[in-house]
Amino acid sequence: MIYDLTIIGGGPAGVAAGVYAARKKLKTLFITKDWNSQSTVSEGIENWIGTVRISGADFAKSLEKHLKAYSKDVVDIHEGESCEKIEKTDAGFKIITSKGSYESKTVLIATGSFRRKLDIPGADIFEHKGLTYCASCDGPMFSGQDVVVVGGGNAAFESASQLLAYCKSVTLVNRSDKFRADPVTIDAVSKNAHFKIIKNAVPKEVKGDKFVSSFIYKDSTTNTDNELAATGIFVEIGSIPTTYFAKDLVKLTEIGHVVTDSKNQQTSVKGIWAAGDCTDGLYHQNNIAAGDAVKALEDIYLFLKAK
Repeated sequence: MIYDLTIIGGGPAGVAAGVYAARKKLKTLFITKDWNSQSTVSEGIENWIGTVRISGADFAKSLEKHLKAYSKDVVDIHEGESCEKIEKTDAGFKIITSKGSYESKTVLIATGSFRRKLDIPGADIFEHKGLTYCASCDGPMFSGQDVVVVGGGNAAFESASQLLAYCKSVTLVNRSDKFRADPVTIDAVSKNAHFKIIKNAVPKEVKGDKFVSSFIYKDSTTNTDNELAATGIFVEIGSIPTTYFAKDLVKLTEIGHVVTDSKNQQTSVKGIWAAGDCTDGLYHQNNIAAGDAVKALEDIYLFLKAK
């Protein structure tokens, strides 16, 4: 059979698209390795609109439950399956996965991205124990505490700005003396008296007992090690889009984000849309990912009905 639509990805973007596809009665194939988005690791998500607070694990369960409540005989859910490649065909597209291949008239890529990990001793041990990759998700839990932000891009400075609303102090460490963030963003955050920047700071080790207690870095100008007391470490050193399976088909940015038209989420290939963190959208959040997917589904529906 040929599906009307294939959705790839089980996070907020993919699930939002799946729910809308079900309600619009589009015969849909939903492919996901699991239901775990980046937020799954969070102990408490407080910015998912309509829900005051929810754990990352419960968030994933909620998404799965919502889609399955509507899928019935309209959306075929294939869990534990990964997309390996998408190929163009006369009828639309061939989706090759770890378990088989499928034909589809349209495709929505909603595979998100994964955080670039801090690869130093202690980072893996203290992940979720003071070291986190999501300031907007976990920041409020560090109210009144001294924290460290690792990174030098817009995401790092934006995280620092969020944390300054409730943390005692925020120290941003960057491995060079140059930042990738916009000057206006740097200037705005730097005006806060509780914010400090340390340049030429190469991350070396995360220390602690049951939870994080300090961050060790090497000053590359003096070649000396320094220790910062901190109960929270927020890592913002970039993310890697999960788009390897589409690299030979749709246009990607230099780092692998799918290039989309922000009006309708269309990609460079007619019949393929993308939504969420895997795209080149300016901002990446759960609510934005879901909104992008809904926008894409409205456009996909019109595209299919016009055929």
